[in-house]
Amino acid sequence: MSESLLKIECVDKLGVLLQKKKRIKVLVGGRASTKTIFVADYVLSQVMAGKRWCCAREFQNSIDDSVHQTLLDEIERLEIPGFEPKRTEIDHRTGGRAFYKGLARNITSLKGINAHGLWIEEGEGLSAQTLKILTASIRVTPLEAKEAALRGEIVETPEIWVTMNRGSRADPVAKKLLARAENELARCGYYEDDLMIVIEVNYNDNPWFAESGLEVERLDDKEHLSLAEYNSKWLGKYYDEVDGSIIKPEWFDACINAHKLPHLQNVFREEGATVAAHDLSGMGGDSKGFASRTGSIVKRVVESYVGEVDEGVDWAIALAKSQGADCFVWDGDGMGAGSKSQIDKAFKGTSTNYHMFKGSLSGRGQDDAMKEFRPAKGNTEAVYYYQQFKNNRAQFYIDKLARRIYNTYRCVVRGEYIDPDDMLSIDADGVDDMDALRSQVCRVPRVKNNNGLEQIMAKADMKKNGIESPGGADSLMMCLYPYSTVNDDFEMGHSSLWG
Repeated sequence: MSESLLKIECVDKLGVLLQKKKRIKVLVGGRASTKTIFVADYVLSQVMAGKRWCCAREFQNSIDDSVHQTLLDEIERLEIPGFEPKRTEIDHRTGGRAFYKGLARNITSLKGINAHGLWIEEGEGLSAQTLKILTASIRVTPLEAKEAALRGEIVETPEIWVTMNRGSRADPVAKKLLARAENELARCGYYEDDLMIVIEVNYNDNPWFAESGLEVERLDDKEHLSLAEYNSKWLGKYYDEVDGSIIKPEWFDACINAHKLPHLQNVFREEGATVAAHDLSGMGGDSKGFASRTGSIVKRVVESYVGEVDEGVDWAIALAKSQGADCFVWDGDGMGAGSKSQIDKAFKGTSTNYHMFKGSLSGRGQDDAMKEFRPAKGNTEAVYYYQQFKNNRAQFYIDKLARRIYNTYRCVVRGEYIDPDDMLSIDADGVDDMDALRSQVCRVPRVKNNNGLEQIMAKADMKKNGIESPGGADSLMMCLYPYSTVNDDFEMGHSSLWG
């Protein structure tokens, strides 16, 4: 085989990546899509042409964590001459070289990487810090540029190739590279702008899949994995669950437009009081949230980065009035306590009730503290709410929001009968960004405190763990606050274990 030419066999839709010059080229999709092998062959062809390529991922504890073995396997499979494998790199007699880096612990070394191209494997794991400096870092040296100019050659900007599956919609790479492309990817699997090309490729695009021997595994996964897990693994869809999360993605998905399903149109109740809720999200850079529901149907969920706290309150009040809210609930912890006079003034002389929700209320001071809760299946001994939940926030997230979402899943997916007042349908027409809301709702973790009480991870701890502030999710949770009038039969009711 010629050292200057390596014929790269590829899925039809990937061929454009070899033809077009772009700074960033992203291949996204699930298992058995051929994306890794395709890029490995491309990198080898570049190395055979005398070029240096860095193969990186966010975390690389050893050479075993790199694509080193993949490259070696392709060299052997294709019987390519001229390569000299070494412990931490692969050299070619043309002077080309493939080498490896872990980015997380060597972020400063990323600056000024002397390479003609960069391949990032498992790009879904890239941190915000890495992404921030990435495009400015990978480059040819000034000396090489000068030498090339003397030869009359055009110095090409090094390429950055990213292979990845989707993680969470909240991941930095999803926000930075995929968000702008998702509409086109959903339509045709291809997106292009001045900076990059993004191509979605999955097992069903792979003409060699039948020969791979993976069909048995795929079918087994389809039978035994949850729909959300299967879609993530094999179809490259977002998977927003984290360790300890109280709401699974497939539960949430069942709630989207559940009230519009033909057999459930007369089940869900859009009647009684309309409750609107506002999460102030006072932490720097966090969004402010708003949600409203009428009966068991969520009518509106929206986020905004508008101004300071008082401007956010005005924004939420305006939305509440436009929704005809009978009750306005806001987060009264932290900076929210200082908003009461502003809210008093806004609703003075109106029929709208308002309530300051204190998520931090604990013990016998929390809402429904003395209601009974059965903590385990088959356990007939009930405890009180305050003996189960650390505070109001935990109680409302776990026993109000998660329970109603899970009940809706049981009804929609499993066909079980559930009391309509104990379910929740989310009207997609009223949600500005359903994917973002899904990400937030399914990434709220539960933890146990030292006394064995259930609680929700604090927002500050969520941020430390790379989980974005759930402004929309918190608002959704708070709009389940029970507002009782003569004309509203919505009540929280007695609880037992729901999952």
